[in-house]
Amino acid sequence: MTPLRKQAFGPRDLFVVIAMNILWGLNLIVVKVSVDAISPLTAAFLRQAIVLLVCASALRIVPGKMRELTALGVLSGGAFYIATNLSLSVATNVGALAIAGQLGVPFSLLLTIMVFHERIHAPRIIGISLSLLGVMILVFDPAAAGEGLGLALTALAALIWAICSLIQRLLIGVRVLTIYAWIGLWGTVILGAVAWWREPTAMAALPDLPLHTVVLVSFSAIGSTVLGQGSMAWLLQRHSIGVVTPLTLAAPVISVFTASWYFNTPVTAIMLVGGAMAMLGVAIVTVRTAQAASS
Repeated sequence: MTPLRKQAFGPRDLFVVIAMNILWGLNLIVVKVSVDAISPLTAAFLRQAIVLLVCASALRIVPGKMRELTALGVLSGGAFYIATNLSLSVATNVGALAIAGQLGVPFSLLLTIMVFHERIHAPRIIGISLSLLGVMILVFDPAAAGEGLGLALTALAALIWAICSLIQRLLIGVRVLTIYAWIGLWGTVILGAVAWWREPTAMAALPDLPLHTVVLVSFSAIGSTVLGQGSMAWLLQRHSIGVVTPLTLAAPVISVFTASWYFNTPVTAIMLVGGAMAMLGVAIVTVRTAQAASS
């Protein structure tokens, strides 16, 4: 097969990068508002149902890949959103959760080391240590003192995300829309069952949701999931992973400061120090991993 010919990074690519980071950066705030307006599990169910609706035409059996697609659907479509939405339902400092959510990158690398026996050198070891230490510092921030459960659930969601990233490595060649169609299907089934069990009143009230609430959930489903992930896939088809991956680091920064403004929560000195350490660690791991993948 002829290798993909990479293209020059032009204005259109820059526009896609900016749009992708904005969509992902604003998504955490939108999900928090949706969770508070509906309820965590029901909001997650509605989001996955919309993803399924948008991607349904791409749903098909992929020979030799169904075990991986099923595992990814159960974890990414179900377990990840249970942990994420529950974390947002018990938290008030969304910025702290945005920082903790970046643990997915070092977790992914640690799992790669354990599963694929990948060898890493000092820079990525330092990056992992910085990211873990930066998130640990948040525990000592008075502004995040009551967010222990939310931070723990966010860390769990990051671990699930890391496991899903390994599974996605086994799905190279499968259309992005097909992958998300299966994620939407399994997410709808799992979250629908769990939400009917734990939140029957909220599920019964779905037909009466205000339009603006449905629009918020649709933003997460279409904007963050379909368009955001689709933009990432489009960029990776045009440019090397070493060019694209570091460009996603703006999203959590947007989340932290937008959440502080919207929810009127403080960005304290401790949060800035911990966040800077975590983001520096994530940047080191991301850039070095991308360089290794491109070499």
